Amino acid sequence: MIWIPGIDEIPMSLSKLNPKKNQATITVENIGEATNALHKMKTSDTIGVRGPLGNNYTLTNAPKAMIVGGGTGLASLTPLAEKLARRKTKITFIMGAKTRNHLLFHTRISQLLSKVQGQLVVTTEDGTLGQKGLATTPAQKLLRQGEKFNIIYTCGPEKMMHKMLLTAQNHHVPFEASLERFMRCAIGICGTCVIGRYRVCQDGPVFSGRQLLEVKNEFGHWRRGFDGRKTTV
Repeated sequence: MIWIPGIDEIPMSLSKLNPKKNQATITVENIGEATNALHKMKTSDTIGVRGPLGNNYTLTNAPKAMIVGGGTGLASLTPLAEKLARRKTKITFIMGAKTRNHLLFHTRISQLLSKVQGQLVVTTEDGTLGQKGLATTPAQKLLRQGEKFNIIYTCGPEKMMHKMLLTAQNHHVPFEASLERFMRCAIGICGTCVIGRYRVCQDGPVFSGRQLLEVKNEFGHWRRGFDGRKTTV
């Protein structure tokens, strides 16, 4: 949780880890009051950090993994790919965004996968880079063609993750997704991030396919807004 004094406290994923230097990086899109304030900050300005909180992706020694990311969801998936690469996992990384200007870490991921003989598939909704369309389309195509994966990881827009959950279920592939929900307290009290019987801040943000199927009537359909009321995803 990142606190901007006098403004707000917001949840952020770590997009880069450097344990040797005791450093971590967040990647911030300018979409609201708090993130706008972060964009205007200068070196040595003060922020507050609370955490780390929640759980993480399950690292696997399985031979093959598919990673499907969209938009800002690429922030948490990129360090995951780097960790899997160190475990010699063969990675197929499918990354998507609205336009090429919204595509995060393209060079970083491309360079990583070139070193480990991984596969990178890029999609943009306007066709300005890679395939025109959504990231779910090439993911579904690979699975329909019979390519086998030991696990699928995803993070991004919830409708995208919902579609990938159903795809993984149809092809009997283990699945994990990192959810993005409004978090006020981050300690399981306020209920803003609740989905079914789960609190995303405490039980997540990473959930298995089994857990998400338990809350299939909510996942991909609605969430709570700033005022706590239900709103469609």
